[in-house]
Amino acid sequence: MGRKSLPGTGWPIYVEGAAQRAAGETGGCLMKWMGVMILAVTLMAGPGRATAEMSDIKRLEASRMVYLEGLAQLDPYLVLAASKIRAPVRMMRADRAPQEGSAAQAGPISAAAMLGVALDMAQGDPVAEAAVKAARATMDQAVPKGLQGGPAFNSAAIAAKGKDRYPGLTFKGGRFAEIYIEGHGGANLDLFVYDGKGRLVCSDTDISDFAHCGWYPQSTETYTVQVTNKGNGTQYSLVTN
Repeated sequence: MGRKSLPGTGWPIYVEGAAQRAAGETGGCLMKWMGVMILAVTLMAGPGRATAEMSDIKRLEASRMVYLEGLAQLDPYLVLAASKIRAPVRMMRADRAPQEGSAAQAGPISAAAMLGVALDMAQGDPVAEAAVKAARATMDQAVPKGLQGGPAFNSAAIAAKGKDRYPGLTFKGGRFAEIYIEGHGGANLDLFVYDGKGRLVCSDTDISDFAHCGWYPQSTETYTVQVTNKGNGTQYSLVTN
């Protein structure tokens, strides 16, 4: 297995797992996996390089991808990297639920929870343990208590082979619109966005439990979002900017 270092850190990063997984999927999925992995490495190289132009929702997607790779490789450094990418994102719960669907309480996995996983993986490796504990101390100092704002999310339960629809989501014209879904367990979730005339605006249908859509509405308009589950029943979170 190949092993490289995150630029500027010396931390090891395993790179073959994502490439091997992506190679067995569609070309679009290959681009998604490799693109976000490269972006994650760029972010970890130091503040200011890519963070200024990276949206909160893209951070969620990038961190999810790196986190899953860390789990697959049992690599605490990758899980630690994922937590650092996600840490700056502050989300608020939205008062919405899928049409004729079931709401759920759990939200997207937190950066703190990722650190807990990284610490478990690091047991027996003093260097890795120290890195995770240092990151946890820094994160505890950096998070203002009670801070709200940022992307809005809701969570829902979806049955196997089920479809959830969210009609009436309004996005402002002239501003980049983003939607992200993240499963709370192993699933294959697809995302579709339709405009007021029923035309498909954006979709993400690769084989994973997370998906992202982004587009520029020319004018303020109401959209319908559809989440499709091609796997077993699960819960997920829907995040909008």
